[in-house]
Amino acid sequence: MIQFSKSEFAFSFLLAVTWLTCNALAQDAAKLTTHELRLNHIQVIGTHNSYHLAPEPKLLGLIAAASQPAALSIDYSHAPIEIQLANFGIRQFELDVYADPQGGLFSNPVGKSLLESNESDPRMQFDFPSAMSKPGMKIIHSPGFDFATTVPTLKEALLQIRNWSESNPQHVPILVMIELKEDVTGPAGVKPRTFDSDLLNALDSEIRSIVPAVGMLTPDDVRGEFTTLLAAVLERGWPKLDDCRGKLLFALDNEGAVCDRYLEGHPILNDRVMFASVSESHPAAAWMKINDPIREFEKIQTMVAKGFLVRTRADVETKQSRTNDTTQREKAFASGAQFVSTDYPRADPRFSEYSVQFENGSMVRINPTSRPSLVDLARTQLEPHN
Repeated sequence: MIQFSKSEFAFSFLLAVTWLTCNALAQDAAKLTTHELRLNHIQVIGTHNSYHLAPEPKLLGLIAAASQPAALSIDYSHAPIEIQLANFGIRQFELDVYADPQGGLFSNPVGKSLLESNESDPRMQFDFPSAMSKPGMKIIHSPGFDFATTVPTLKEALLQIRNWSESNPQHVPILVMIELKEDVTGPAGVKPRTFDSDLLNALDSEIRSIVPAVGMLTPDDVRGEFTTLLAAVLERGWPKLDDCRGKLLFALDNEGAVCDRYLEGHPILNDRVMFASVSESHPAAAWMKINDPIREFEKIQTMVAKGFLVRTRADVETKQSRTNDTTQREKAFASGAQFVSTDYPRADPRFSEYSVQFENGSMVRINPTSRPSLVDLARTQLEPHN
């Protein structure tokens, strides 16, 4: 019979207790990885002006003659939305939307008339004049010279996102940011429509006509029984990740007057489709846009710690790609902002190897700032294909 000394017995007992404790913690972590993660516990890569195609070389030259910085700032192009979703893993999009209720307002941009050829831009795989002549919300950056787009209408963009989403129902929620354009940059030849209350209601209706209620996460869904969105986010928190997989959520990119109009009659975003970027004390506060993760790093971290969703930018106006400067990208990652937007999910070989991805090329990860402490990062699978 083997006998142990008191010290050996005590050591063996300590090892047993340690093993049992670690095993229990591992089981707790496994449970958290599948059941307890909430929407604000993840971090994803998105694209800025997700539809954008750089102007053709001649047009870019004309823009440069008037303003070299302006030409440099728009010399970037994105892959079609479906490719961004399926091949790149993008889970946040930004769409610039112009109102065109009668159709035809943006069919003949002045820049197009200056091209030597009337042939269609092969990068736009649709008939531009025909698509722009129909009534509905249009997607372009600027109606004068910077009009090239991979998708001409809001409806078509949402159809592409919705169809991919329905075919991949376990994806993490996709944020679609919408910037409503009312001003013209440069000589455009047309005056965009102001988004009054009727057009704002029409925008919500257009989104609902494409994306079914079951496929959306709205302010009403998040607020639930609470009197304000702010109270719901601070007291209960965002929905669990598993409960909102396969859903889209929409956010109004605009602040100021447009945001104020969207909130008129809907002070807590009741019956609205989109979240709005407002101050942290506003009753509709839940999601906010904080674009500069260097200058506002501490603010982003504070808002994330309180429970808000935040979108920030890894780069701006092609500057980081041209110099291969990763400073802003790394600050964006470290800030904990749940949505990090870029013009370079893949590098532009004309400039540098700069691109925006997480470890091992992933575009979705557990948020290093907001995640629960027991989450086992190595064992967590956020999406089936990761």
